[in-house]
Amino acid sequence: MAELIVIGYDDPQVAEQAYGTVQELQRDYVVHLNGLAVVSVDADGSTHVDTDSRVIGVSAASGAVWGAIFGLLFLLPGVGLLTGAALGGLVGKISKSGVDDGFRRQVADLLKPGSAAVVIMASKVTDDKFTVAMRPHGGTVLKTSLSDEDEKELAEQLAGPQ
Repeated sequence: MAELIVIGYDDPQVAEQAYGTVQELQRDYVVHLNGLAVVSVDADGSTHVDTDSRVIGVSAASGAVWGAIFGLLFLLPGVGLLTGAALGGLVGKISKSGVDDGFRRQVADLLKPGSAAVVIMASKVTDDKFTVAMRPHGGTVLKTSLSDEDEKELAEQLAGPQ
């Protein structure tokens, strides 16, 4: 089961520090990342994304799922690889899997101008150690799950007809 965790911060510098902590937790095997990014919103409302291209152990399938969820979660341009019925089906599937409109609204509420969020998709999280390590950064935590079956189905939908 994949966990999607979004931690919102009023201060982008604190988000960057938290992002670094998550990278350390990956190295210490406290979290097994399928995706990691920090999203910041500048004063004029423009969204900026910094992803960790060094996330180890990400399969093509989980990478594709991460990209789709991330794109739909933040409504970023570039999700144009899917159109029409394919996009509708994917949005519907993602909504059934825990990344529903309510979760997306909560994420949008976190990201106001001048704020930032660390976005984590992990296949394994040692919750107690993760919580202790992240506590000094504070922030507002949102969390949802994506079952292995849902993740596999999403990856198959993204791959399209074979």
